[in-house]
Amino acid sequence: MLRGASWRRLFPDVYVHRDAELDHTMWCRAVVLTLPDGAALGGVSAALLWGVDLLPGNSMTVSVVMPRRRRLRADPRIVPHYTVLAERDVTHVAGMPVTTPERTLFDLARRNSRAEAVVAVDAMLHQRLVTIETLEARARMRRHWPGLAQLREAVRLAEPLAESPMETRLRLLLHDAGLPAMTAQHVVRDPSRRLIARVDLALPERLLRCTADDVLRHPARTVRLVADTITELRRLQPGQRTPARTPSTASAEPVSGRSAAYR
Repeated sequence: MLRGASWRRLFPDVYVHRDAELDHTMWCRAVVLTLPDGAALGGVSAALLWGVDLLPGNSMTVSVVMPRRRRLRADPRIVPHYTVLAERDVTHVAGMPVTTPERTLFDLARRNSRAEAVVAVDAMLHQRLVTIETLEARARMRRHWPGLAQLREAVRLAEPLAESPMETRLRLLLHDAGLPAMTAQHVVRDPSRRLIARVDLALPERLLRCTADDVLRHPARTVRLVADTITELRRLQPGQRTPARTPSTASAEPVSGRSAAYR
């Protein structure tokens, strides 16, 4: 046992210097020292170590995967998932046992909420850590595992060009409201082909462009704004433009069903 003001106890027999930054990675290092053989970091903790931050807020709760024959002492800082864990599902990152990118995403897309499942798929595809083909192949190999219907839907809705979780959530918001599929990372150029901007989502044929910044603060207004804008664009004569608008200025009345504005 280490004594003195220079050390901070994290777990039994696990200490860290008082000046060390207690971020999620440090907690992962501490948790690994308590894990039995065959266990590994998984879920959002594994994703973070692969360079994809899917943590809810600044969560310090570490996600681990455990073979079903093992048991871990309950601790509020550790979330264990007991599962079948093949040897090929585990590798090492910075000396820590971690589920592979394929297994990490396979678990996240099955266990998370629908929206967060799509966020995870988008993020890991964007970083080229996995491919849709390898994810689908794993689903076929484990076709009786729970959550596969959601995983397949997340794959169907995936957009590898999405650059942030907020972009993914915005795209799902508009998709679920019945809007047409939007082009991701649309490039806007002037008549001389000079780059003007690149926007998160667009309907180029409707001259409609949308960014994720701030719009999720007003989800109902966002859907209403896009629907109203599409309706207005259909009424315009060639060359006419609609004024720029933001969700904060749109009606808060939610869209009911699939509006005729975007059928």
